[in-house]
This record gives sequence, C-alpha cells and structure tokens, in this order.
Amino acid sequence: MKTLVFGKTGQVATELRRQADVIALGRDDADLSDPAACVAAIKTAQPDVVINAAAYTAVDKAEDQEELASIVNGKAPAAMAKVCADMDIPFVHISTDYVFDGSGEVAWRPDDATNPLGAYGRSKLIGEQSVQTAGGRYAILRTSWVFSAHGNNFVKTMLRLGETRNALTVVADQIGGPTAAADIAAACLRIADQLKAGKGASGVYHFAGAPNASWADFARAIFEQAKLDVKVTDIPSADYPTSAKRPLNSRMDCARLETEFGVVRPFWRDSLAAVLTELKDTSS
Repeated sequence: MKTLVFGKTGQVATELRRQADVIALGRDDADLSDPAACVAAIKTAQPDVVINAAAYTAVDKAEDQEELASIVNGKAPAAMAKVCADMDIPFVHISTDYVFDGSGEVAWRPDDATNPLGAYGRSKLIGEQSVQTAGGRYAILRTSWVFSAHGNNFVKTMLRLGETRNALTVVADQIGGPTAAADIAAACLRIADQLKAGKGASGVYHFAGAPNASWADFARAIFEQAKLDVKVTDIPSADYPTSAKRPLNSRMDCARLETEFGVVRPFWRDSLAAVLTELKDTSS
C-alpha cells in the first residue's frame, strides 16, 4: 500500500516512518501554510492512503498567530480531504483533545459538543469540520498528551529538569491520557489499512493512553522509571499560568475506535518504559 504522510520530523511522523514504508513530506516538500501545495503533492504521489501527521502545535504562540494556525490546521487539511475525496483515497487526520473545553470529569465521547478554549483548539476544529464535510472516506483521530524519544515533549522536559533538580511542582488538576507517538502511528496505519480495504466507518475517533492521570502523576511515573530521586508537589493550573488556557478534563472515551477498528487503548506506563529505554540507548 502506498502511504503518503504529511509530516516528517514530528513525533508521530517520525514513528510512521519507522513503522512503515511511507512517503513522508516535510515542510520543504509541502508547506501546510500553502494548501494548494498539499493538493499538488497528493496528485503527484497518487497514493493509496493519506495520513496527515503535520500541524501547527505551538499552543501558546497560536494565541498571537491564529490566522497562520487556522491555515495550517484548518485550510490545509480541508484541501487534503477534498482532493482525497475526489480521488477516492482514504484520509486519516490527527486532531486533539483541545477541541473540548475541559469541563466536567466524564470522558469525552467523539460526538460530544466541542467548545475550544483557545486559538489552537479553534484551528484544529476548523480542520475537523472541513474533513467531515469533504465527502470522502476519512478518520479523524483525536489524541492527547503525546510523548516520544524525539521532539519536544513532557517526558523529555521532566528528564532534563530532573538532572539538576531534586524537587518540582507540577500541575495536578489537568487529567488526561498520556499517549506515545509510536502508539498513535500504529493506530493510524491500522485505520488507514482498514479504510482502504473498505472496513470501518468514516468518522471521529478518540485514542489516548490508559489509565487517565494528572500531569503530576505522569511526572512521578517518569522519575520512578528513570530512577531519578525527584519529589513532585501537586499544584493547580492557576499557579502555572500560560497564554493559552488548557482543558482540565482531557479524559477520552476510546470505545468507538476499538469497536470499529479493533484498536485498544495502550498502557502508557509500558510505552513510557520503551521511550526511556530508547533515550538511554541513544545517549550511551
């Protein structure tokens, strides 16, 4: 199967390249700030499936660059989805828990009402809505709290801080499912393969690591597995202000994904162990 991936060096795109023989397009190949270039890339490649693993992900910067974020996260996926529909190519698009406002404590279902708190979430919602109305075969995969051995992420930040500090304060009132990029990539490839085979329904799906945890819980697990003696003290989000407001409740109901595609929630502690092993092997 000829798989075209938008994204090359990001966390999920890197894992897609590791797990399958894909055509991966970086910014030099197809800049998502130019939706027409994305269309041209798909027409040139003539793939069997397309996976969009590229996005504007600078959540705080998006507050000042919403127009750019809306092009990259909204108009570019819209253009991709439309040409895929015209060519009858399945399209898999990665989205985010940030399309929700984070209220309550119940896990968000794919059909729950969206209400993004900031520019990043709004830009991703534009993309979702455009993909849904393009008329083709598609899967929108909302995920959360992505980590891996590469790129910038919470795990690597905690490890870096843990090298020089023996105590940290970490937000404890945001709850979600840490999700390894490798697990997201595997899910995308399975979904793409089944959509190509005419299996599974088009729609919105959720995918996140289990069990749910706070950022503080996640930090403690990182230090425990990395054998770093760092004390983590819980703090509320109010004590760690950011330009963009984060959703407090990022719990995701992933049942639909398992029913339609047989993809089950991975245990993030197992995935974390694999990432820490890779980081150790890389540094040695």
